[in-house]
Amino acid sequence: MSHFHWFLPTAGDSRGIVGASHASATKRHPPGYRAPELPYLIDVARAADRLGYESVLTPTGTWCEDAWLTTAAAITHTRQLTFLVAFRPGLISPTLAAQQAATLQRFSGGRVAVNIVTGGDEVEQRRFGDWEDHDRRYARTAEFLEIVERLWDGETVDFDGEFYRIAGAFLADPPETRPRIFFGGSSDPALTVAAQHAEVYLTWGEPPAVAGAKIAEVARRAAAEGRTLEYGVRLHVIARETSEEAWRVADALLADITDDEIATAFALHSRSDSTGQRRMAELHGGRRDALEIHPGLWAGVGLIRGGAGTALVGSHAEVASLIGEYEAQGFSHFILSGYPHVEEAHWFAEGVLPVLRDRVGALA
Repeated sequence: MSHFHWFLPTAGDSRGIVGASHASATKRHPPGYRAPELPYLIDVARAADRLGYESVLTPTGTWCEDAWLTTAAAITHTRQLTFLVAFRPGLISPTLAAQQAATLQRFSGGRVAVNIVTGGDEVEQRRFGDWEDHDRRYARTAEFLEIVERLWDGETVDFDGEFYRIAGAFLADPPETRPRIFFGGSSDPALTVAAQHAEVYLTWGEPPAVAGAKIAEVARRAAAEGRTLEYGVRLHVIARETSEEAWRVADALLADITDDEIATAFALHSRSDSTGQRRMAELHGGRRDALEIHPGLWAGVGLIRGGAGTALVGSHAEVASLIGEYEAQGFSHFILSGYPHVEEAHWFAEGVLPVLRDRVGALA
């Protein structure tokens, strides 16, 4: 059975594409921009909770409100929803991160998971005072996660590594249930760290067979470590009653975006030190005229937005069918978003999820 997650738009929301590249100096605010004020973010979280999504991803980065603080402020306004908190190793102590997560896990009744983001772009990393190069960031992440996991397991940790020196670290009250570790990354070092530490490996939405080949490699590496992982894909979604209506919405998202904006974003994305970001840019090549890269998979969001850049577009049945293609490749977690996030959460939950449930029931 697949798991469906939603997204908390802590960089703001709109009926147009919000955001920027990780390395951008400014963020676009399309018409009808909704600021990421706490009451609005609570509205999104409550909608996801009420509609039956398993969790919401609280993102991290220059353009986002702080993920830890946002989660702490919003989680008490929900009942069952887990918050998947994104954070970057290397910017805080692993002991402090383990303590923060343990506290939030305890206060929320076990509704916290973590999404490890090793780094989006070296320009952005340097804004936060991190000057390590790409591969060394992943080596540091491996040390970070080893320390955090040992602390969550109740150990007293002495550690003398390349990046961290820790003596006598412990948590006064380790979590009864460890937060699950979600982890993404497309480079060779990322796949190695994922195989060693992730419980759910995440990738951005490339065509199903391409994404499937990537997780097959992670599975091979995990098996060599004696581990078995689950796999997730991060996508946007535009689902409507008819295919024609969904594609009209997709086209409208690009209506107020200029060619200069696209060219600027493509230049930043294509030279990013993030392997995943460069792969997203390669899907569209900075062109408006070749955006359906697989039937029902649209790369238009990535023309302007950093990070996840593809969307499932179509009728409810068509979107459900494309999700089935990812499931056939081994994916069981779908972290979805759509503009605007309250309304699109309803479109998917009320239109696509019933189709998926009917399909599962027919196979039972």
